[in-house]
Amino acid sequence: MHYLKRAIREAIEEYLRYFPVLLISGARQVGKSTLALHLGIDNYVTLDDINIYEMAKNNPTGFIENLNKPVIIDEAQRLPSLMITLKEYIDAHRTNGEFVLTGSASLQGFKNISDSLAGRIGIVELYPLSLKEKHQKSENIIDLLGGSLEGAILRQYPCDLSAAVLEGGYPELLKIDSPRARYLWFSSYIRTYIESDARDLASIRNLDKFITMYRLCMIRSGNLFNKHTLQTEAGLDNRTFESYFAVMEHTYQIRKLPPFFRNQLKRLVKTPKIYATDTGILCHLLQIHSHDELERSHDKGDIVETFVYDELLKANSSADRKAGLYYYRTTDKKEIDFILDYGDKIVAVEVKASQSVSKSDFKHIYHLQKEMPDLFDKGIVFYGGDTLLKLEDDMYAVPFGFLG
Repeated sequence: MHYLKRAIREAIEEYLRYFPVLLISGARQVGKSTLALHLGIDNYVTLDDINIYEMAKNNPTGFIENLNKPVIIDEAQRLPSLMITLKEYIDAHRTNGEFVLTGSASLQGFKNISDSLAGRIGIVELYPLSLKEKHQKSENIIDLLGGSLEGAILRQYPCDLSAAVLEGGYPELLKIDSPRARYLWFSSYIRTYIESDARDLASIRNLDKFITMYRLCMIRSGNLFNKHTLQTEAGLDNRTFESYFAVMEHTYQIRKLPPFFRNQLKRLVKTPKIYATDTGILCHLLQIHSHDELERSHDKGDIVETFVYDELLKANSSADRKAGLYYYRTTDKKEIDFILDYGDKIVAVEVKASQSVSKSDFKHIYHLQKEMPDLFDKGIVFYGGDTLLKLEDDMYAVPFGFLG
């Protein structure tokens, strides 16, 4: 398979011009090493190599000084203490673009490290492939939704939604076309993630309970984060639950989506929602492996909503104009799946898994438009048809195919 250009690539090249250290962080197997190796840097070491790891651990100063630079240091989360040595080296000889680190945990997830590299490090987050990246299109869905859709009206955007949802975005899956091989890949991924990344980041005493909690949280994707229920079902005390959930967040398995809140909007629900960051893994955990199983599943609505969330999350990491991502829900049950907050305007996004769309699907979006007329830019309902339609001023029915 040829190398797929990642949308974040331009941001990376900019960071390298202005920072001595760049961290590419993201979940295991999202393509961090592949991306780093396509930056034109010849020198590469990985802390997965036990010899390299021991050298860096036992003599960190000598290790950093003797590396040929610029250099890629892969799997940097294995040795968080190396960040202190990096800081000392950079403070003595600051040259931008010298170190590219990759890590399958966010910097907040590195034990004992807070801001030792503040002002010296640029951080980019790499997510699984978006539909746009799979099709090698350069447009960004966050930028498109924030702009004018007039030129897209009545155009066709076909999409095999089931295939995209079941496959998810991990690059390796593009090479796999058999459901059984895909099943084996996901099983192996989850086991390796739990035995490696999760264990590195937390002192997990009971691996079985972590696995139970991981599954319980993931299959609640698209729902309100009911911490008490999850904690009780997983049989964990509060402190352990908090620690395990933080590991899932720091390793990019799950994301919290906060509620939209502007002062003029009262009576809003304050609890976040949670989303799995990949629908392939989510479907695997729900034991959904085919188009028919997805169509029959009670969870189909939540899965499709998760798919749209993941596409927005991925696009936002490389958008020209990033948006705040939120959901909207009032105490009297008016709900909108996503609010894109661009600062001076908001775009409301609903997700419908059906093939058709009607004006009633926009009812809560109309309510928001009345509540916030000065900020409201447009309302969008994603649906399973092929044609992008304008229902009336500022209200659009947008096919899932528009995401790709």
